[in-house]
Amino acid sequence: MKPLTIFPTEPRINFLRMKWAAFVIGALLIAVSIGAIATKGFNFALDFTGGTVTELRFDKPVDINAARGRLADAGFGEAQVISFGSGNDLLVRMQLDGVDDAENNVAANAQAARQITQAVSTADNPGTVVRSDFVGPQVGKELALNGIWAVIFVVVGFLIYISFRFEKKFAIAAVLASLQDVLIVLGWFALSGHEFDLTVLAGVLSVLGFSINDTIVVFDRIRDNFRSMRADPDTIINASINQTLSRTVITSFVAFLTVLALYLYGGGSLRGMAESQMIGVVIGTLSSIFVAAPLLTLGFLKVTKQDLLPKAKDEAALARRP
Repeated sequence: MKPLTIFPTEPRINFLRMKWAAFVIGALLIAVSIGAIATKGFNFALDFTGGTVTELRFDKPVDINAARGRLADAGFGEAQVISFGSGNDLLVRMQLDGVDDAENNVAANAQAARQITQAVSTADNPGTVVRSDFVGPQVGKELALNGIWAVIFVVVGFLIYISFRFEKKFAIAAVLASLQDVLIVLGWFALSGHEFDLTVLAGVLSVLGFSINDTIVVFDRIRDNFRSMRADPDTIINASINQTLSRTVITSFVAFLTVLALYLYGGGSLRGMAESQMIGVVIGTLSSIFVAAPLLTLGFLKVTKQDLLPKAKDEAALARRP
C-alpha cells in the first residue's frame, strides 16, 4: 500500500511570497483580539468569580430546558445548568450575592441548595442533593492569577528548551507565533462572550503546546536542510515548509477531529475546552506554515548557515579577529 499523502512528495508552493499578507492578517487579528479583551473582557465562570455549585440526582431523566425555565421562574435566571451522566444528574452553578467567605456562609450555601432543589424538582421526579460546594471570590482571583503564571511558565520553558535544542532565533520566532495563536483564541472568547472557565484555560495551554510542537517539526527540517542543501536561506526555508506540509496537515486534521468529537459529545462541561482547542488547532497550523518559519527571514531573526553549523560559526568568528 502507498503511504497516505495529501500533497505531492515535493510540493513547490512559494509560502514566503505570501508572508507579508500573512503578517498583516495576523496583526489585524491580534489587534482585534486585544481590543476585545480590553473593552469587553471575558465572561468568567464561577471558577473565577465565585459562587455555589450544586449537584442534583433524580429518579428519571430531566429535561434540561424545562429545568432552566423553572429556575428562571424561581429567580435564578443566571444559573448555569449542565446535564451529565445518564441524564438523571444535573449540575447547577450560580453566584450568591453578598457572600464572600465560604467558611462563614455555609448556611447561605445550604439555603441556596435547598431553593435550587425545590425549583428544579417536580412532583413525579424529585431531586436530591449529592453535593453542594462554595467557591469564594478570593479563590477565584487566586485561580486567575495561577492561570497567568502558568502561561508565563510555559512560555519561558519553551524559550529555554528551543534555545538549547535549536538556536535563540528559532526560540523567539516559535514563541511569537504561539503567543499570536493564544491571543486569537482568547480574543474569540472575549468577542463571543462564551463562558471562560478552568477547562478553557486548560485548552489555551494545550494550544500553546500544539502550536510549539507543530512549529518545531518545521524548524527541525529547516535545520537539517541548512546542513544538506546548497541554496540561499529563503529557498531552504521554503523547501522545508513544503516537505513537512503533508505531515502538518494530516496531524492537524486528526487532532481537529478528536476535539470536534469532544465538542459534540463531551457534554457542556468540556465544550469550552474543546472550542478553544479547535480554534487553536486551525490557527496553530496556519501560523507554523505562514508565520513562524517566515519570521526566520526577517531582521535580527534572519537565520544563516553561521547560526546552525558549528564549523561556519568558528570560521565566522576567526574572520572577525584582528
